[in-house]
Amino acid sequence: MSTVATSPAHLLQLLRPYLGVSEDGGLVVTDPKGLRSSGASILAWTAAFASDPATIQSAQWLTRAGAWELGIYSASIAPLYAARARGAYEGLSVPALNLRTQVFSSTRVALETAAEMRGAAVIFELARSEQTYTFQRPADYATSVLAGAMAAGWTGPVFIQGDHYQFVAKKYAVDAEGVTAEITRACTMAVDAGYRNIDIDASTLVDLGYQNVRDQQAENVRRSAEMAAHIRTIEPRGVSISIGGEIGEVGTNNSTVEELSAYLDGFDASFSRLAPGAQGLSKVSVQTGTSHGGVPLPGGGVAEVALDFDVLQRLGEVARSRGLAGAVQHGASTLPDELFHRFPEVGTAEVHLATGFQNLLLDHSAFPSALRAEMIAWLHEHAADEAKPGDTEEQFIYRTRKKALGPFKRQLWDLARMPEILQAQRERFHTLFSQLGVGGSRSLVEQQIQRPEDPPPPPPAELLAARREVV
Repeated sequence: MSTVATSPAHLLQLLRPYLGVSEDGGLVVTDPKGLRSSGASILAWTAAFASDPATIQSAQWLTRAGAWELGIYSASIAPLYAARARGAYEGLSVPALNLRTQVFSSTRVALETAAEMRGAAVIFELARSEQTYTFQRPADYATSVLAGAMAAGWTGPVFIQGDHYQFVAKKYAVDAEGVTAEITRACTMAVDAGYRNIDIDASTLVDLGYQNVRDQQAENVRRSAEMAAHIRTIEPRGVSISIGGEIGEVGTNNSTVEELSAYLDGFDASFSRLAPGAQGLSKVSVQTGTSHGGVPLPGGGVAEVALDFDVLQRLGEVARSRGLAGAVQHGASTLPDELFHRFPEVGTAEVHLATGFQNLLLDHSAFPSALRAEMIAWLHEHAADEAKPGDTEEQFIYRTRKKALGPFKRQLWDLARMPEILQAQRERFHTLFSQLGVGGSRSLVEQQIQRPEDPPPPPPAELLAARREVV
């Protein structure tokens, strides 16, 4: 457990051996090694658990500015994906890691593992739905990831992504413009927090009641193009944010070439009217047989998935013929290890991995039984209405336990046997990165991703005022 500062002045005092803030608001790192080995954890824990908003904002700014000074920067993966569309590389499916808890420590371990393999093509992402139950706003998540990168000794780009910025169909049916405004604000908040990659998910608006595929995709097309055009108006100068679209809601029927073509045709036409000359999509998510989190079995465990790699390959080829990196696979983290090498073989651009890491934590032998029992009791009290008819106790817990991650966030960051769990994560990262082709991708990333002119914003006023107290 690291120290949590109680005020901006206290935070600066704790970090004084490693950095200082100048009169004009600049950050001066005086001990880079110490900042990585000790200061990063102070920043991460303060940003995550301080009770004072000014202290949290100060920790967030110091993390972003400190990372920048150490050569770490949040970047768009769009140039790498444009290179894939040109055929500049293959054999790499970029893993997108939804880290729902222990984000600082897990990011450190993931990037240490990637560095050992000379890899750099790794995305850290959080879905909008995950923000709510994990108690992490975009600024919270970005701070934990950048602090983890500092602690890992990382240099270069870090890819932070907003996953599933989704139009919720039921809410949209009642208030379409209100939901659209909500997603617009969410995109703005993500960009302000330093996200440089955002996936728009309006696939929930696909209406299969129409016979014509173009009509089915029409609302998906319209809202996706509007959000992409909005993102282009708020992205920092010199940065082209990577934007993803989606045609098939995960867990529904498999996507088809006809659907993808109709979506891309419609998107290109709409987007060109809204943002003439601007860069469009980098990738598109499709449905090939998976479901988020897997399907829990009555007696425990997860059902096998019949993932259609042929569909994934065909859709990827269509996407690349239209200038995109290819197709994106969601809901893959609970698949058997022996399937992962297939993703780069069929040209999958990106693979999203979430629940498997959550399971690795919550099912690990080092996870305290008393905490597990406390979390289950909380679920029965606060998530009982989410039980599906006929669910066994095991199925109920498996489906809902992610909802306890936020309320138990601090306990999960501070487990007594954390090193054992992190070692299991390290081994898992190594397996996945090996299978997906991440090893050796550092040189490719360095060729395609240049450090942008995208420095941190000015520091909060409270931090500047605290500087005068400490000096």
